[in-house]
Amino acid sequence: MQVILLERVAKLGQMGEVVKVKEGYARNYLLPQGKALRASQSNIDAFEAQKADRQARNDESRAEAEKAAKTLDGERFVIIRSASDAGALYGSVTPRDVEAVAAEAGHTISRKQIVLGNPIKELGLHDIAVVLHPEVEATVTLNIARSTEEAELQAQGKSIQDLAAEADAEAEFEIAELFDDIGSAGADDLEEATPSRNTDDDDR
Repeated sequence: MQVILLERVAKLGQMGEVVKVKEGYARNYLLPQGKALRASQSNIDAFEAQKADRQARNDESRAEAEKAAKTLDGERFVIIRSASDAGALYGSVTPRDVEAVAAEAGHTISRKQIVLGNPIKELGLHDIAVVLHPEVEATVTLNIARSTEEAELQAQGKSIQDLAAEADAEAEFEIAELFDDIGSAGADDLEEATPSRNTDDDDR
């Protein structure tokens, strides 16, 4: 099917271009989303008549998106979730969660603008794209952790595996110290329980 694009569509074309696409893609996405029209002669003529007005509106919305991108791009959002020791989330992080945490930080974005691909199901740092306009994109980082303390450590570059290894090493060190203390206490007790020899008896 041939369609005329009403806005830029990634990997497809720019506004005003007539492109050939699969019928299902056109019917399920491009046409209902208002991103394209069937490339009939009447639609092409109508687009040409409105082209200047459409371009002006596009330029205005792109400028607004670029302004928003300057404050949003590079932002880091902490999301606290329950997870296993291996880092697997009990549940997942979805665009709705990203929309909510961004709103808490003062950013207005729609879940439809958030490109996750698949829901996030692991702890760690995850870079995601936010499409603010067909021609403007920002990247934010989700710091998904089990606690704010863990999030701070992850922000310093430590993975969940690193944190687990450190916790194991600390536990082993504490156990070793405990055994050392027990051994020292036992030696002290033994020394106190052993009677000292009378040196005067030896002299006789």
